[in-house]
Amino acid sequence: MSRLDSVIRRLQAQRACLDKAAALIAALPGPIFELGLGQGRTYDHLRRICPEREIFVFEREVAAGAECAPDCERLILGDIRDTLAAAPRRFARAVPLVHSDIGTGDADLNAELAAGIAEYLPALLCPGGIVVSDQDLAFPGTAPIELPEGVRTGRYHIYRVE
Repeated sequence: MSRLDSVIRRLQAQRACLDKAAALIAALPGPIFELGLGQGRTYDHLRRICPEREIFVFEREVAAGAECAPDCERLILGDIRDTLAAAPRRFARAVPLVHSDIGTGDADLNAELAAGIAEYLPALLCPGGIVVSDQDLAFPGTAPIELPEGVRTGRYHIYRVE
């Protein structure tokens, strides 16, 4: 498979998983967390499929254009492990959806980041909350959700807080 084909499949998987997650949290109140803004594509998609939700973005440094970035009140800048550690003071067990797209291309760094992120998610997600991620972010008290049709196992992950 070419790298172009791989990117297309990854983006299709991302969209399908986010669409499924939005349907799963429709009845749950609360803000969405986007971990990693990148170019703002998934943030922009989340704004369109969940227009009534506040979306808070956690990012080290903004690279997206202004049209695909949140306002400063919903942008939390800094190392993700530090900013997530502080988030439960404001959002304890109130977040119905966390989308994490933190893949770096370095498997060891990805595993380290995923472990650091997963450590803070139990304090943030509400009962029934959903985690959608490019990395394995399972933690005790979550169950995997069946991936949308056409999404290969391991390409993306969806978990529900039990």
